[in-house]
Amino acid sequence: MNRNFAPFLILAGALQPALAQLSPSASWATHAANEYQVIPNVTYLTASNYEAKLDVYQRRGMNTPQPTVVYMHGGFWAAGAKEASLMSLLPWIEMGWNVVNVEYRLARVALAPAAVEDCLCALRFLAAQAKTYNIDTSRIVVTGESAGGHLALTTGILPESAGLDRECAGATPVPKAAAIVNWYGITDVADVVDGPHRANAAMQWMGGLPNREEVARRVSPLTYIREGLPPILTVHGDADNVVPYQHAVRLHEALTKAGVPNQLVTIPGGRHGNFTPEERTRIYIAIREFLAKNGLAGK
Repeated sequence: MNRNFAPFLILAGALQPALAQLSPSASWATHAANEYQVIPNVTYLTASNYEAKLDVYQRRGMNTPQPTVVYMHGGFWAAGAKEASLMSLLPWIEMGWNVVNVEYRLARVALAPAAVEDCLCALRFLAAQAKTYNIDTSRIVVTGESAGGHLALTTGILPESAGLDRECAGATPVPKAAAIVNWYGITDVADVVDGPHRANAAMQWMGGLPNREEVARRVSPLTYIREGLPPILTVHGDADNVVPYQHAVRLHEALTKAGVPNQLVTIPGGRHGNFTPEERTRIYIAIREFLAKNGLAGK
């Protein structure tokens, strides 16, 4: 067993003796280890002398392709790790989805736009391996938090003409996301790199690139808003002091103007994540309803 997944299995094992004490709504956790198999650290791309990996949480006993969520972690493209995202994956497991947890090249390995390229490559890899992992490529939802929200947006909306899917060019096309769930993601990269809301970690992603303004534009979701995009739900606190709430507002307004189905879930007083249990309950109710409305109900 890969040690990165020990907490997940230990949690399930520890809960077994206490099953009778759990509420019905919590008892699903005791069955997760039996209902899912974990395929850890699958290499989906080798670039910059780095093996980019992903983890697959696959429902057992399924003979038909399953709806699948693809998750990207945050960290301003310079920090973070997929292994730290486990708690963000559990609600999707409870909803009965296959889950894929993606890592990507951080700034210390490769500058922008490498992280964007990697996530597109992950999606192409999953499409090529759809039968292996029982993935329904017509029901893929991409999601992530902060920089991961940005990567979910770019993965879901970048057109082929952007030229950012060539790191792993192949016969299998990058599948179109069925929906995007963006948790307080960056929508205007220039704002956090050279603008009023500069963040040191975000600046590391650009490094000393001579064309950083052009690169920032090429990797900004707001650059690509157009008719025909998949439905997009955004979650953002209106007191976020890391990624300004205005990033979500501008995205919502641009999507609405383009006629793209979308919803902005505002958390009053919410900062950069760390939402209360009550707020997260409200958020996941909104996510469930949004997905069901767009033909993407889980189990």
